[in-house]
Amino acid sequence: MRPALMRPAAIVPLIAFALLGGCVSQTTYKNQVAATAAAQSMNAQYAELNKQLSAEIADKQVTIQQLNDRLVVTLVDQILFASGSAELHPKGRSVLDKAIPTLAAQNGKWIIIEGHTDNQPIGPTIRDRFPTNWDLSTARATSVVKYMQDKGVPPVNLAATGYSQYQPVKPNTSAAGRQANRRIEIILRMK
Repeated sequence: MRPALMRPAAIVPLIAFALLGGCVSQTTYKNQVAATAAAQSMNAQYAELNKQLSAEIADKQVTIQQLNDRLVVTLVDQILFASGSAELHPKGRSVLDKAIPTLAAQNGKWIIIEGHTDNQPIGPTIRDRFPTNWDLSTARATSVVKYMQDKGVPPVNLAATGYSQYQPVKPNTSAAGRQANRRIEIILRMK
């Protein structure tokens, strides 16, 4: 007995279904291509920043983390500023200068500079200039932004924000914890 043959009219919908089952819309395809390109770009920036800041990473003054949609470069405050100051010292400018070429080349990305402090009250000698840790963290972030702009990082990509003591990475119960919380973070993420 011969197997039953399918009529051509029944085959066309099956072929169409099979062909369309693997297709994606043009928008979905473009979004996937863009996401892949963004991930490749982020990987390249991560590698470049690691190379540029290798000495500081080895000295545990800088860490770089690659997260899903952003890079986070964390600099301990001592590498950039004297205690209680928002003025970049020469060592801090030198460290930032290493990363400036990569940061200046960013298009379509925010470069957000976040200032963080520990929970220790502002001392009396600097209270006139920085009444609170909010003022100090914001002034430090703004100093880094201004320096980057002066060195050629497009200002339309830059933002400065201060978080004071309210986003600690370690408990403020020890000197080491407080030191870890006094930091500047440079965050690269898509606009």
